[in-house]
Amino acid sequence: MNRFEILLFGISGTKLEPKQLQRLKGCRALVASERHHELLGNKLKDIQRIAITPIEEMIFELAVALQDGDVAVLASGDPLFFGIGKILIERFGPELIQIFPALSAVQLACARFKVPWDDLTLVSLHGRAPEQLASKMLSTPKVMVFTDPQRSPARIASDLLTLLKEHEDTERIRRLRVRVAENLGLREERLWQGTLEEATQQIFAPLNMLLLEQEQPEDEEEPQAGTDCIFGLQEDEISHARGLITKDEIRAVILHRLRLPTEGVFWDVGGGSGSISIEAARLCPNLSVYIVEQKEEGWHNIRTNIVRYGLYNIILVRGQAPDVFSKLPSPDRAFIGGSRGLLAEIIAPCAQRLAKGGRLIVSAVLQNTAEQTPLLMAANGLEVDSRTISITRQQKEYGDDGQLSALRLNPITIITGKK
Repeated sequence: MNRFEILLFGISGTKLEPKQLQRLKGCRALVASERHHELLGNKLKDIQRIAITPIEEMIFELAVALQDGDVAVLASGDPLFFGIGKILIERFGPELIQIFPALSAVQLACARFKVPWDDLTLVSLHGRAPEQLASKMLSTPKVMVFTDPQRSPARIASDLLTLLKEHEDTERIRRLRVRVAENLGLREERLWQGTLEEATQQIFAPLNMLLLEQEQPEDEEEPQAGTDCIFGLQEDEISHARGLITKDEIRAVILHRLRLPTEGVFWDVGGGSGSISIEAARLCPNLSVYIVEQKEEGWHNIRTNIVRYGLYNIILVRGQAPDVFSKLPSPDRAFIGGSRGLLAEIIAPCAQRLAKGGRLIVSAVLQNTAEQTPLLMAANGLEVDSRTISITRQQKEYGDDGQLSALRLNPITIITGKK
């Protein structure tokens, strides 16, 4: 029995190489985009043509054609780099596929821009929520983005500009530069560069790559306190008001009990200064963090912290819990730091919408909260664990007796509900 193969060709430029054409002539069918079909013209007109999208239809037709002969697939650049290669390997197995890669769009774009790419962050828009994109694009000095027809470079620049203006992050707006490479390797190739504002006014070809760079000041000062670590911010490194902040030691225990996933959704209900979310967002940059906060004072502090640490995976939600929950995606983790007397009304929807295997954490200062929370969690089907933390800090200054003075913090009960 003959064993036919999938021949996966990466294509760069405006023509096929003679060796590629020769291999294609022996194939039963050809899978390609409209652009690559046009590249062939009248050549190989007797070969069955299969459109590369919709993907599921293409997979079915390819599988049928593969029963009678080899099938060629044409893809842009390197098919294993954000390309069709991954899907074909998953569906048909590596043993049935031969791969002939070309230069990737990233390599070509960086060569045109004369930008080294060994330290480049790569972002594909496929399957990513807008808030995840902002975080990915603003967290590193330079990032290359694979755009799509719905989110062109102009649309991306507009969304980023709106977000940064909302947070009054004028310094970051000033330092951001956009470069766009259109129609790479084709006759219509064009390179463009400018500011975020200028990019919003441009019309770009559908086939493009976007490079976003953050300029660093030439006379950069010493790193701002807290920016040289990923966990362990001190209270004075987080903007807050009137001493209303979850203390360092308690914050560490809460984050430990949360067992944060690397990706997913985290709710911080009654965020206050956002200290829990600030630490969570720094630890897990791919986590989407939603802070529900009603007070204007809290919003000001949270925004200040977002700008200070560049944490655009944090989304501020103005309003009262549980009223705003319907606007949010269901959480993998949730933390209730403040309930304003609505503990029962908040715990119930949090528990109901919590993902399987998820965790809901409540920090209780008041004895009544510590007693009621486990009962409410259990009533909503959660497995409950409760731990009371007592912290004593030894101050640096010595007292008259030559001993370190002690500062005892109020005991806090950390209640964990597991689904």
